Amino acid sequence: MGDGQRTPDRLVVRTVPVADDGDLLALLPGPAAVSWIRRGAGLVGWGETAAISLPAGEDRLTAGQKWLRALFETAEVDDRVGLAGCGPVAFGSFTFDPASDGSLLVVPRTVIGRARGRTWHTTIDDGTGQDGAGRDGAGPGALPASAGPPVLPGGIRWHDGSLSAPQWQRAVAAAVERISAGALAKVVLARDLHATAGKPIDVRVVLRRLSARYPDCYAFACGGLTGATPELLIRREGRQVSSYVLAGTGGRGGTAAQDAALGAALLASAKDAEEHSYAVDSVRDVLAPLCDRLDIEPRPSLLRLANVQHLATAVSGTLVRDASALALAAALHPTAAVCGTPAETAMELIRELEGMDRGRYAGPVGWVDARGNGEWGIAMRCGLLSGRQARLFAGCGIVAGSDPAAELAEAQAKFRPMQDALEG
Repeated sequence: MGDGQRTPDRLVVRTVPVADDGDLLALLPGPAAVSWIRRGAGLVGWGETAAISLPAGEDRLTAGQKWLRALFETAEVDDRVGLAGCGPVAFGSFTFDPASDGSLLVVPRTVIGRARGRTWHTTIDDGTGQDGAGRDGAGPGALPASAGPPVLPGGIRWHDGSLSAPQWQRAVAAAVERISAGALAKVVLARDLHATAGKPIDVRVVLRRLSARYPDCYAFACGGLTGATPELLIRREGRQVSSYVLAGTGGRGGTAAQDAALGAALLASAKDAEEHSYAVDSVRDVLAPLCDRLDIEPRPSLLRLANVQHLATAVSGTLVRDASALALAAALHPTAAVCGTPAETAMELIRELEGMDRGRYAGPVGWVDARGNGEWGIAMRCGLLSGRQARLFAGCGIVAGSDPAAELAEAQAKFRPMQDALEG
């Protein structure tokens, strides 16, 4: 797609209920897929009726929303289900840094969704009568047959990313010095890791493994960026909005007693509490003026995943006026959970110390429908998959009390979900 776009004159959209209680990911007919799945519910899609690749710029999310609004306003829609995610829907993945090109929005030809115990099938064509329902071999009301089992990637070889482990530890130490000198309060530093597989990597294999092993995360795929994020940036349904803020990480124990002790230590950690408070404050500062009610849990709880546990705070509210999920994501990004505090200073330090372009890692990823409902997460625990190549990412929040060796160990733990999904 490059820097261009594909914008049909008119979309013709039909959403119908279907009887199905199977695995949505198993329906994907090929590796070119989009996904947003948690605990078996969500959306999957394939094909491309409309798409746009957005250039660098602070306005890349709002430019994407403007393009979508024009596209969806002229659509001919027959929606027989009426839930969020029905009718016209777009999947998106945006760059972390406004100076980076490569943000994208895709309107699939076919979307299968599940929510509130209901499953639906949406077909989206370009109005010519040649593209929609027949393209996947199943018209509305009949789920398509899978194209067969995905191909396993074969042996994986690992390579250093932009910085070696010792180089990245030195970058962390430099960040701690800046923080201690008063330049900023927190910065999130990320590193990358490269992999080469024996065969082309099938997104479906990675998604199925991630979804099975991390059911409390959102298994996502968009434009090759694939992962399982635990962090919900924003959910919007009608006037109701919610966010799930994560910052502060600890390990898991080998026994229940060890696990409980590690969890208690994380909850008692002043360093992790400080890191977490900055992330919560950055979400509060954006959502509070937009809501007539905003409820924030008074103390963080623990989110326990298979490999790590996080400090977590749930946020919910009621919007004062209409704002789409994508507009809210634009207002929230970048949060202190993936950038730092203050954000502009942290962004400058990230550019100086990381030695790489994050691309769409740590940017908003998710979906939005024509009514403005949607879910956007932060693209974490993920990798960019292309042919036999994969580029994985992991980041850590750095504050004055951070230790470079401990941060390296945390980053390595955060690589594990994607490493395991590639290796089997």
